[in-house]
Amino acid sequence: MRGVYVLLIYLSGDIYLNVGALGHLLFRRGFYAYVGSAQNGLEKRLKRHFQGANKKFWHIDYLIGSRAASLVAAFYKDAGKDEECKSAREFAKAGFYVKGFGCSDCGCESHLFLFGDAAIIEDLCLKMGFKRYLAKESPHCDASGA
Repeated sequence: MRGVYVLLIYLSGDIYLNVGALGHLLFRRGFYAYVGSAQNGLEKRLKRHFQGANKKFWHIDYLIGSRAASLVAAFYKDAGKDEECKSAREFAKAGFYVKGFGCSDCGCESHLFLFGDAAIIEDLCLKMGFKRYLAKESPHCDASGA
């Protein structure tokens, strides 16, 4: 299945991370929404994020690989790549963005957004037609996906 997804990430404290070509960035404590797409294997991509990647390939791998980060939930929908940027623009209207993060292959300002409350992210996802991903096999999630 192809699609677009949103990762809901909680960062327990402020951290500096070296994010590949972006260099060292400051990430503030809070809830983050990361918008991504997988046009050839959405479920495989989501499982990769929940299980943790050994190799850092995407910007998001650096963030969710941090000890301060917890992957709280994921949302998805069957959609083409253009929906990834459309969704990112909707998140940009409501949250603070991390400039250049996750958008090296498009013209967006960012695909990572900071919010003060997880409920805001979940509400935006549901309003945009995303469904909650239930990662039953993930060691980081319970059956509810949280």
